[in-house]
Amino acid sequence: MGIASYTLSIRHSMNALNADELAEPQLLQKPSAIELSGVTKIYSPGTPREYTSVRDIHLVIADHPNRGEFSSLLGPSGCGKSTLLRLIAGLPPQHPPTHGTVQVLGRTVSGPGADRGMVFQDYTSFDNRTVLDNVIFGLECNGTSRRRREEQGLDWIARVGLDPKRDAGKYPHELSGGMRQRVAIARTLALRPRIILMDEPFGALDPSTRLDMQDLLVQLWQEVQATVLFVTHSIEEAVYLGDRVFVMGANPGRIMKEVPLKTASAPSRQTQREPWFREQVADLADQIEQIESASLRPEGPSQERQRVEEV
Repeated sequence: MGIASYTLSIRHSMNALNADELAEPQLLQKPSAIELSGVTKIYSPGTPREYTSVRDIHLVIADHPNRGEFSSLLGPSGCGKSTLLRLIAGLPPQHPPTHGTVQVLGRTVSGPGADRGMVFQDYTSFDNRTVLDNVIFGLECNGTSRRRREEQGLDWIARVGLDPKRDAGKYPHELSGGMRQRVAIARTLALRPRIILMDEPFGALDPSTRLDMQDLLVQLWQEVQATVLFVTHSIEEAVYLGDRVFVMGANPGRIMKEVPLKTASAPSRQTQREPWFREQVADLADQIEQIESASLRPEGPSQERQRVEEV
């Protein structure tokens, strides 16, 4: 699904909701921001090409409206991290799950929605639209007036570290990779989603730009106070950004550990020199090595159901 189809599907979901559906569910217990229960995704079931991407996933992220929570999904290539993110986003072909339920803010996910925004790994910009028109695309789709959406668009361009006067009229081919990801982040945050899903958004950036983008993301997260679920291959990135990390194993993908993390209070370059940071990275690396070794062994009957192991 392209970015245009994704944004338009969000618009359709907003139009389909009435006031009662937009209100918080009337439950005795406050619903989680994200909850996956027994989620399995099998591609081409019943055929020679059958493949289980993730199996029996149980994941809960609490809803903290006045702060949000920053969680990371960390694991080897092919363990289903992106599959989980797209299941939560409601994007086909990953959605719907083969088994289990995916809930966001107490509601079962039936497709993309205005309560979720996604930043993809690829630089998802419209080549024929300027930076400003890229940023305000979602606002345009949901009917925000031209004047209002331009005001908001210029504000978000500045908030992601670009110069509204110099950069708003540029086209994507005139931007660096880091600048294009800033545009993608601005476009997502301009819609004010409660939940932000990020699929390795900094993976293609050079190391220095990646650190700058990490610091920017922390700053923006503190401003918007949303729930963030961030997919990464980098242990250092997961430790710096997250309140906690879900460590995944492969063959098939499943969550093996949930690790609480110390919250960084300094910029990334400074934090990575701190002894506590290096110790936490080393400890997490050891745990991942053990998980990857275990993932190479075939599953037995006693391993059929994997649950989160608290650390």
